[in-house]
Amino acid sequence: MCRGSAGVKCNSRNNTAGASPPSASLPWTTTPHRRCPPTAEPAPPRRVGAVAAPAAAPSPAQPIPSHPLPAAQEEGEGFHLARPAPPGARWSRKLRCRRRGPAPASAPGPCGEMAAGRALAALLAALLAASAQLLQREASFTIALRTVDNVTVMIKLRPGVLVGCQIRVKNFFRSELKIKPGDNVTFTFTCSTPEKYFIMEIQKNIDCVSGPCPFGDVHLYPPGLPRLNRTFIWDVKASTKAGLELKFSTPWLRQIEPGETCPDFVSYNINSCIDKATVSIGTFCRNGSVSRVKLLGGVIMALHLPWNSPLTASGFNIANRASIKRLCIIESILKEESSITLMSPNYPLGFPEDELMTWQFVIPSSMRASVFFHNYSLSNCERKEERVEYYIPGSLSNPEVFKLSDSQPANIPGSFNLSLQGCDQDAQNPGILRLLFQVVVQHPQVDENVTHLVDLSKESNMTVTIHFEGWPSRIPVMSEPICLICKDPRTCDRVLTLVSGAVYKISFLCKDLSRLRITAEKGISCVDLRWCQRKIYSLLVPKAITQLPIQLHKFIWKLLAPDLINIEITSPSLKLQQHVPEQRCNTSYSYSIVGATPETELNVGVFCPGGSVEKIQMRNNVTISLKTFGKGFLNESKHQDLKMSFVPHIKDECSFTVSPDPKAKVYLQTPNWPYGLPPYVSISWYVVVPNKQVARLGFSKDRMGIACETGRAYVNIKEETAGAEETVRREDEPLPEPRNMYHDFWVNVSNCKPVDKTQLTLQFRVTLADKQIDLGVILAVVAGAGVLAAIGLTVCCVKKKKDFTNTGLKIFSSAFALSALGKSLQKVKSRKVHSTFIEDPLSYRSSAMMGLVL
Repeated sequence: MCRGSAGVKCNSRNNTAGASPPSASLPWTTTPHRRCPPTAEPAPPRRVGAVAAPAAAPSPAQPIPSHPLPAAQEEGEGFHLARPAPPGARWSRKLRCRRRGPAPASAPGPCGEMAAGRALAALLAALLAASAQLLQREASFTIALRTVDNVTVMIKLRPGVLVGCQIRVKNFFRSELKIKPGDNVTFTFTCSTPEKYFIMEIQKNIDCVSGPCPFGDVHLYPPGLPRLNRTFIWDVKASTKAGLELKFSTPWLRQIEPGETCPDFVSYNINSCIDKATVSIGTFCRNGSVSRVKLLGGVIMALHLPWNSPLTASGFNIANRASIKRLCIIESILKEESSITLMSPNYPLGFPEDELMTWQFVIPSSMRASVFFHNYSLSNCERKEERVEYYIPGSLSNPEVFKLSDSQPANIPGSFNLSLQGCDQDAQNPGILRLLFQVVVQHPQVDENVTHLVDLSKESNMTVTIHFEGWPSRIPVMSEPICLICKDPRTCDRVLTLVSGAVYKISFLCKDLSRLRITAEKGISCVDLRWCQRKIYSLLVPKAITQLPIQLHKFIWKLLAPDLINIEITSPSLKLQQHVPEQRCNTSYSYSIVGATPETELNVGVFCPGGSVEKIQMRNNVTISLKTFGKGFLNESKHQDLKMSFVPHIKDECSFTVSPDPKAKVYLQTPNWPYGLPPYVSISWYVVVPNKQVARLGFSKDRMGIACETGRAYVNIKEETAGAEETVRREDEPLPEPRNMYHDFWVNVSNCKPVDKTQLTLQFRVTLADKQIDLGVILAVVAGAGVLAAIGLTVCCVKKKKDFTNTGLKIFSSAFALSALGKSLQKVKSRKVHSTFIEDPLSYRSSAMMGLVL
């Protein structure tokens, strides 16, 4: 017989004559006369063979997942490994080996010396035969518990696992085994991988009320247990007049949220016991900052270890302390830049009613700490008020009291305490008090004393928010470096909102300011058109924002117009270019314009400076969002000229005024691109055609591409001149062919209610070119000039006649001149060629009048 570690015996049964047991992987002892002669090299360590078919054990890197919180043990503990026998030896039931004589060279054995040059097939056959013999053995365990230790061991099936293995005690099979103080039990498993089926709980009860407490280091007892997922539980009963302290050895602990698992699957659960109530202080992993936990009254401490954990020590000790007069005190030591997350007891359930607890943070005085509350809820209080209190060394107002909804202190130099105080709750509707918060420790920033003046005193109805990149859709992970914005040295946060009508001095605690952004919003409204119709508002980004060392992300203007009042947006000098696939914006900023009608939202489009759109008129409310791209906005923003005003009611939902660039094509498209116009919406474009030029209008497709269920969809084109014909196309007709437009013209698109989800989308282009004047026009101009010259000569000659004929001659000459001029104009109009002669008829009328005067 050989004994393993103290308190546990392991026996090996002989199932097959001549089978060689495996060697030990851990130190072991046995009596000298029972050792087998070491005449052969030991085989690689193996468990003593089992009856069941071999099954692959879980990898140490992948512990059994159904036991989330396993327990620590030395590698190889729990299985006694016998020393190998030399070839030819037989193992008896009493573990004595007898030599039968030298083993033949070809005899199979797991650890016999192999002759040089042996064939590969013979080697494989020998190994397989030896493995089959070894797997037929069973491992037995003996657990002997002393009464004085007050330890109970329980082996039971893993939750949710079907019975595929059993425990054999003598000749009885069972799926559960309980070993009480004073028991000595020997047992075996009927499978080779019991860690797949069983878990183990080892509970030690410690009574510090009726007797002395065994303070000091806590040991894992008994040692040498089977390699199963283990939970060591220490149930310490103590008086509420005394306190207990759990002190953890480095690398200390890190609190995790319920449901999380630790990377190495080693975890600690700490529960406080006050009278008959149990409060969960929290679940912790190794490698953190929590160095001590002080508790009032008793404590239930659980250590969960996976079956393959190499831990042999509990990692904490218990000490006696005076009463702490609160539920618990948790101490965290933060020596370097770091970020930790902590939770109130019972989280996410409620903090005990009218209780008090404290977190102590030990931080070097050269570091700065900031506190952020990420998740909290409040209970319904009948008396007192839920609050947090800070004790900061050197502060003149200790303790500093805050509500949970307040911005918490930041930039705290060195160590401090944070306490959470509950209240007396409403018995009918108590609610829940809970708190999850983060403490960030940083080095002082180089420019933490540099303040920036933000003067919003002359602004109205405006907010400025300084935030981290990606806010508010992205929530930064807690391990991400922190950038703080401070209104004063102690009021800092990741997001800071400034309101118009005040002056602020802000500073930044951030190593990289490029990770911060600014989003601002301003509202402009009109109630009485008589008061605001004459006013023009400049949509400019205030200098108070552009002078900050933070990139502007977005500036939003919300323009509110009541019924019968519309909004007009203009860009007199820069004009706007609509962002379309054929003509993309490449500026450092753009405007997104969205109109909100009572029925739907109309996304007019994205525009940037440097185009042809002079004016946009829209019904109802409008939102204009300026979005920046890169650092070039600071320079280009100096030339902004976007303006808006309130105007009387217009007939269309949206109307554009376009002055095309003579040197480029202008692409225009319907709003809500590419999703299409909402049903029954009408949009119009007024295109200005300069003098001496002609506009070429063309559509990007042949048809509208929709079928109407109710109403009709139309495209209307008409020149802005007397007697011009209007071109109309329905949704079931081809769109007009490209055509020349000689005057300013309108393009109107009206939608119906389509049969399916396909909505109306149209895109067209306008190109300007110089007008071509033909020979007939030139001759007509020359003829007209000759007629005028003749009139002038006639007037000069008649001037010499008697005075009594002057009046009649002047009348005749005037009538003749006007008649000649009218005929010339009529000829030119009939040819439908527009030249300088037509476009400025007043100059010729002036020449005729000069002839009459002469």
